[in-house]
This record gives sequence, structure tokens and C-alpha cells, in this order.
Amino acid sequence: MKVVAIVGMAGAGKSAVATVFEERGFQRVRFGDITDRELEKRNLERNEENERYVRQLLRGQHGMAAYAKLNLPRIDSALKSSDVVLDGLYSWEEYTLLKDHYRGRFSTVAVWASPATRHRRLSCREERPLTPGEAAGRDTAEIEQSSKGGPIAMADFVIINEGSLEDTEKQTERLIADLR
Repeated sequence: MKVVAIVGMAGAGKSAVATVFEERGFQRVRFGDITDRELEKRNLERNEENERYVRQLLRGQHGMAAYAKLNLPRIDSALKSSDVVLDGLYSWEEYTLLKDHYRGRFSTVAVWASPATRHRRLSCREERPLTPGEAAGRDTAEIEQSSKGGPIAMADFVIINEGSLEDTEKQTERLIADLR
């Protein structure tokens, strides 16, 4: 069984790519579910400021590999019955923990889109839209505080997501065929 982590900046299309994997039989583990549960537990509104606060809090408590560590039981459980796609790997530390843990069964897919494309998408999304300023701030935080660039740079595969959703889905389907 395989573990495929989807990496990329906010608005690049990670969830769209993960959805195609899920539709092709991979079980999906969304790293952001941990943030969502913590927001709920703390009775905090779901917005960029609170999400960033929770991410920083969890990383302060569990280290920069927090989301990988906290998701290992879900990943291991899912691997008993299917391949797994990880939606939203963030940090270099998460990447190295998962690569060491799953070894040859682990690979990464970087989903790339230009900042202008990503910021436009983020401003239009139905759930948790971001202003251009919020999107730019999130980019800076993800690069400077989350070490997100490393996993993107070291990705085994890259999907360029500048076009239509249909184009991205076709690229993803070809990639899944290559993985199998």
C-alpha cells in the first residue's frame, strides 16, 4: 500500500487533486481536520487568524512535525485496507517524518499555481475566502514559519494547475496510473 502526500501553497489546488485520488480508491487523510477539531474544541470561529493560531499552538506543543505525528494513527489504520492520499502536508519536518516512517511506500505530489492564480482562487472560494492581503500573509507564514518550501522542492511529481479543473483532473489521473 502507498502513501501519497499532496503538497503546495494555499489555493494551488491540493484538495482538488486529493479528490481525484480519493475517487480512484485512495483513502483521504486531510491534515487540516486536526485544526478544525481544535477550533471546535476551543469554540473558536473558523477564520484565517484562528487557524494560524491553532497551527502555531499545535506545532509549539508537538514540534514542526505535529500534523504528521498526530495523523500517524489515521494513516496506519487506513493503510490496512487501501492506499492513502494525504491532503495538505506542510512542513519539512512532517515530510521527513513520513518519508522515514513509510520509506519506499511514500511519495509526494506538488501542486503548483502562480501566486496571482492562487490568490484569485482564495478570494473566490465559498469556504474561508481570503482577501489578497490575507493570502499574501498566509504565503509568507507558510514559507517562513512552516518550512513549506522543502516538501514542494523535493516532490516526486508535479502538477501545474494554471488551467481548468478538467486539465488538473486529467494530469492527476495520468499520475495515478504511473504510480500503480
